[in-house]
Amino acid sequence: MRIAVGMSGGVDSSVCALLMKQVGHEVIGITLRFHQEACSTDGLRVCCSPKDVQDAVRVSQFLGIPHLTLSWERVFEDRVIKPFVEESLKGKTPNPCAVCNREVKTGFLAEYLRKVADIDRLATGHYARLIEYKGRRLIARARDLKRDQSYFLSLVRAEHLQLLEFPLGELTKEEVRHIAKEYNLPVWDKRDSQDVCFLMGKEPGQFLEERVGAREGYFYFEGRAVGRHRGFFHYTVGQRKGLGVALGVPVYVCGISPEDNAVYLCREEELYRDWLLLEEVNLHLEESLWDRPLAQIRYRNKPVPVKDIQKTGEGYKVFFEEPVRGITPGQVCAFYEGDVLLGGGIIRT
Repeated sequence: MRIAVGMSGGVDSSVCALLMKQVGHEVIGITLRFHQEACSTDGLRVCCSPKDVQDAVRVSQFLGIPHLTLSWERVFEDRVIKPFVEESLKGKTPNPCAVCNREVKTGFLAEYLRKVADIDRLATGHYARLIEYKGRRLIARARDLKRDQSYFLSLVRAEHLQLLEFPLGELTKEEVRHIAKEYNLPVWDKRDSQDVCFLMGKEPGQFLEERVGAREGYFYFEGRAVGRHRGFFHYTVGQRKGLGVALGVPVYVCGISPEDNAVYLCREEELYRDWLLLEEVNLHLEESLWDRPLAQIRYRNKPVPVKDIQKTGEGYKVFFEEPVRGITPGQVCAFYEGDVLLGGGIIRT
């Protein structure tokens, strides 16, 4: 098969290209450039910089495969960064990595390359698996659960799953590093990138403040103002640290009102709820085939059993078997059956 490999210049995508070549596929390295400037902070790699593009080219030359760099700064700005800013200014906490997988570097890229480069599939360095389940090609959690990235793939459109390959799904990170060193890949000892790439090491609130200016306002607790905040977009539901208020009891962010520039605080027990409303719902497997689904409302959260799902004019209302802490508008809710990803959507409320 003719396989394009999304190459970021890191270890994972480089091993991905190596494995695809070893299987005997015709491999083409593809790198997306999102930023013109170098972006590392205190020695921590945080995004796809020009140096990363150079590393992807070096690895491609080492492997003897053709390589192409696509300058998609504008695509990335329009499809990922602008929506992130817009949703944040609505008081939400968006998940740009999940949106990027749908709109740019995974699903969209696979479809684009199928049309313009006649590829059969796009392989990426995601830690996830593709399996046959109930007659469908679906995503499942990686064997290395500490690295599993299936949650971030829940917004990828179902029709694009046929175009994807995840060669690292059965490997641990340690095994991937070992392969890179064994074959002497030029980036075998390169550190992993961390954090959301376009933040370049900044906190989301700092990034937003640099874009839209300061938005100082008031914290409210039990109906009264209890202190000033730096701007509502610095905070997220469930947050306790960094509030800068002392009320004699532990308090947490439980609501954000951008219209009033207000951040509402509450006691921890008020963070729990047994339902949410989901929009932009994206199903990899039709709901009629689901059996005992689980819902995961944040990347690090434990999935919880779903009691019922009701379709409404505003979206899907999802009810849980037990109350869930810190349901956050803008975040992704992913559905699973065991380790199999069923789809997901964006939390509206």
